[in-house]
Amino acid sequence: MDMHLDPPQLDPRTDIGHVHLKVADLGRAIGFYRDVLGFELTGRLGDQAAFLSAGGYHHHIGLNTWESRGGSPPPRDSTGLYHVAIRYPTRAALARALRALIERKYPLEGAADHAVSEAIYLHDPDGNGIELYWDRPREAWPVAEDGSVAMVVEPLDLDTVLSSADGGPDET
Repeated sequence: MDMHLDPPQLDPRTDIGHVHLKVADLGRAIGFYRDVLGFELTGRLGDQAAFLSAGGYHHHIGLNTWESRGGSPPPRDSTGLYHVAIRYPTRAALARALRALIERKYPLEGAADHAVSEAIYLHDPDGNGIELYWDRPREAWPVAEDGSVAMVVEPLDLDTVLSSADGGPDET
């Protein structure tokens, strides 16, 4: 690869359309993404693949067992996907997702305030990292002296987030 070329200019309207994950047990994975996180099952290819969505899109998450049926999660010291980030439109929506996890006694791995966003971390049943988060309004993002976004990793008070679930303080 020639590293002396100027990087290509990516259209700013570009986004990530979906993520497709290898899973060991399709039914178990569907149960997590549908019954714990609330995605809608939009399609299925027999017992080999499934597609889930929020809001009627064809799919945001694809799941398959083509290379992984009965498999185990990759070891922590290997390369691969670190996490899938699922962005909620408001703090209240994130709070409702957090409440659903707590009600189902689903284990959390951590939580962080990144100044630009608030995030909750967990793993799906196959060991894939999941980040549930909401972005603060762009005009509220801190900016460093060089003009870059000044993200941080600070503790996130989950009780404060939960207070937004039912119409409490909701930063939109």
